[in-house]
Amino acid sequence: MSRTGIRQLHAYIGLFIGPSVLFFALTGAVQIFNLHEQHGDYQPPVIVEKLSSIHKDQVFALSDHHGPPAAAADGEKAAAGTASLPGAKDEDDKPELSTLFLKVFFLLVACCLALSTAFGLWMGLTQTRQKRLAWILVTAGALVPVGLLLL
Repeated sequence: MSRTGIRQLHAYIGLFIGPSVLFFALTGAVQIFNLHEQHGDYQPPVIVEKLSSIHKDQVFALSDHHGPPAAAADGEKAAAGTASLPGAKDEDDKPELSTLFLKVFFLLVACCLALSTAFGLWMGLTQTRQKRLAWILVTAGALVPVGLLLL
């Protein structure tokens, strides 16, 4: 295959998978800091939970990210005897600084991946002679996963 053929194939594949790459980059960014799960007084928006469920479990539904109510969770800890163990990690414990820096770095990576993919889609849609085919590939890349979720 020639360089031109490889470049064209790369463009077509990129146009088709671009919508999914954007989806996974953005929903992954939300999940880095567990914004898709309930913790403390924070209750995530339902759409964030459902999109996270697609990202993690490939279903558009609420999964068991809610956890038990706070009183039940404290009762279970006391019953299990983990609340008084030295070194037992509570949900309120803050992550180490290196973990926080790693999460921030991965958030930056996810945002850059989304931005790079958006630029790639823009270039693929505007810098081609076959605009109709480009739009068909992007549309198919967005609709195929949605159709499979609805099956």
